[in-house]
Amino acid sequence: MTSVDDLRSASSDDRQQEIIACLVEAFNELIEINPRAFRRKFRKMAAEPFDFYRGSAPLFYHDVAKLKDPYANKKTSRIWIQGDLHAENYGTYMDAEGVLVFDVNDFDEAYLGHFTWDLQRMAASLALLGFSKAFPDKTIREMIDTYARAYLDQVRYFARGERDEEFRLTLSNTDGAVRDILLGARSGTRIDLLDSLTLIEAGERRFKESAGERRLDFQEQVAVMNAYESYLDTIPERNRQQSVSYKVKDVVTLTGVGIGSAGLPVQSLLVEGRTEALENDVILSMKRALVPAPSRVVSDERIEKYFDHQGHRTALSQRALQAHADPWLGWCELNGHGQVVQELSPYANDVEWDGVTEPDEVLPLLEGLGRATAKAHCVSDASSDESLVKFETEHAILEAIGDDDAFVEELCRFGVTYGDLTREDHRLFVDAFRNGMIPGVEAT
Repeated sequence: MTSVDDLRSASSDDRQQEIIACLVEAFNELIEINPRAFRRKFRKMAAEPFDFYRGSAPLFYHDVAKLKDPYANKKTSRIWIQGDLHAENYGTYMDAEGVLVFDVNDFDEAYLGHFTWDLQRMAASLALLGFSKAFPDKTIREMIDTYARAYLDQVRYFARGERDEEFRLTLSNTDGAVRDILLGARSGTRIDLLDSLTLIEAGERRFKESAGERRLDFQEQVAVMNAYESYLDTIPERNRQQSVSYKVKDVVTLTGVGIGSAGLPVQSLLVEGRTEALENDVILSMKRALVPAPSRVVSDERIEKYFDHQGHRTALSQRALQAHADPWLGWCELNGHGQVVQELSPYANDVEWDGVTEPDEVLPLLEGLGRATAKAHCVSDASSDESLVKFETEHAILEAIGDDDAFVEELCRFGVTYGDLTREDHRLFVDAFRNGMIPGVEAT
């Protein structure tokens, strides 16, 4: 099978069974742990084709693994990728140097694979986004074209220079919509976040009862604190703060409710921060990391052996792709499962598409998203702290692409066609879910 059109040629019944089998294989363990949470996840996925697309990354990789990729060679098939790149997985964070950065985010699915997979997944998401806004086909193609050419321009920028790991999209080198998102993040305050989730009693801050589902019992608290102590050893020396910063004040647990984290236990830890002043307290999230979707179609023992567990994989991937990551980012194990630990930041501001309604608003934003994608791919190469990629990514990508116009045209064709397939898949998924055809999550 060599094209998306071949995927679309399958009968509706066969494609529906393929969708069910793929989702069950990917999520069966988690469905068994918390079927109610997965019913909520699937109901969210049923709402719109874009929501289905966000929640069905394993299906995307199941499909693209069958397709011919003329741009994948020994090097370009083993590049750090975000793994679940779509129009809503971009936003801001405060890096280890205190600089607000616009970048790709959400590294739960990050792994090594074809660089084209990130671009294809993003292109199809743009087709879905454009369709949801009733844009004509011409405009949807222009959206993908704008994103792709900004990506290529930025890759060429890296190929001409050195020390690409120092490049960041910040208030000093952005304008338009991306700069507005950064300015929105800048207006956030730690005290507002703390006041929303904590209260002060007897001169000390603690979580509000509404901040989590429950407090930990004694044995759970011992396990979490042991995991936390091991996490501290994973913070790079350059990011370490004074010892007072890591004192734990309170812990609560809650269950993830997002499309990607449905049913997973999440520990929230309130820690001292850089001083004993109450306004400097920090909230950390300790969340179980899962098998990333790309790894289901990438068979490479060298990569598999590089990571101790999925929490280790998630944190290292984020550090590689961001270069200047959250200084609190690290990993640990809890109850036999790898966990990723990071700050719940008051400076996170994601791209919001609801208010972006016209093409002349969308296209400039997509230029920033293309540049951010290129930055992620190009800083995570031989110049990064990790040793899995031992070549200069930008040169490998440009050599593989060759003709820009042909590459962009192919990406536009893929995005539009796979977007059409996803809308069809969404209908088949909803039909299967509402009629009790997905084992373990029969709708009630």
